[in-house]
Amino acid sequence: MKHFSTRILLAIVMTAAIAATGRAQCGIENKAFKSGEFLYYDLFFNWKFIWVKVGTASMSTVKSTYDGRQAYRTSLITRGNNKLDKMFMMRDTLLSYCTDDIVPLYFRKGAREGKRYYVDELWYSYPAGKCHLKKHRIENDGRHVWKDSEYKDCIYDMMSIFLRARNFDTGKLKKGQTIPMPISDARRLSNSWLKYIGKETFKMEGSNDKYRCLVFSFIEREDEKNHELIRFYVTDDVNHIPVRLDMFLSFGSAKAFLKGYKGVRSPMTSKLN
Repeated sequence: MKHFSTRILLAIVMTAAIAATGRAQCGIENKAFKSGEFLYYDLFFNWKFIWVKVGTASMSTVKSTYDGRQAYRTSLITRGNNKLDKMFMMRDTLLSYCTDDIVPLYFRKGAREGKRYYVDELWYSYPAGKCHLKKHRIENDGRHVWKDSEYKDCIYDMMSIFLRARNFDTGKLKKGQTIPMPISDARRLSNSWLKYIGKETFKMEGSNDKYRCLVFSFIEREDEKNHELIRFYVTDDVNHIPVRLDMFLSFGSAKAFLKGYKGVRSPMTSKLN
């Protein structure tokens, strides 16, 4: 169960992204969201052929300051309910600060997953046109692990890549196209990418709401094999909000469905009713 929470978090914050190179390209004009946006999700797990609600997730984006400069402060909180707690404790909080043009500044993840608790932190700087990451991890046994890494390309975390990705023009994507995903945590840089599946109309579970969606598959290469981790559906409009997430786990499958939203920047033109 140890990857269940991480998979849910990653799924919710992923839409579509294109790897950027060079310091000048780390930023992007924001047209997809505004301060005061809130997204809410219900989480489900397939238990003995029955889909059972096991928790909730919520994401907020507001204007704030970081190190004396204006920034977007984005947080994501997942909470398992009593049914999930009997199998696996899940209490996770992610926090991210980015500039107005979505250049990452700081990232933190505090995660209680089962009996394990750990913290990941990233501090970003950009000396000489490169991307420098100061990494800090607090292990379950209380050990503090520090590491510095520098890259010639722009690197993102699970939160900042979401904000950046929502501002890409996905209308130019072709079926089967793959897109590199430069995502790091305090341990490593992942070897992962997106594959564009195509467009589909999705009817929300438990309601009559329908959405025109772009469908993507998130793939990671590990142990010399490619693994599809997530298939997700995002609104086919300028908001690019995930409305459905299918997660493929070693012990089963899980889903997340958009329950509600407020404060979105643009009309949800992908909603069909």
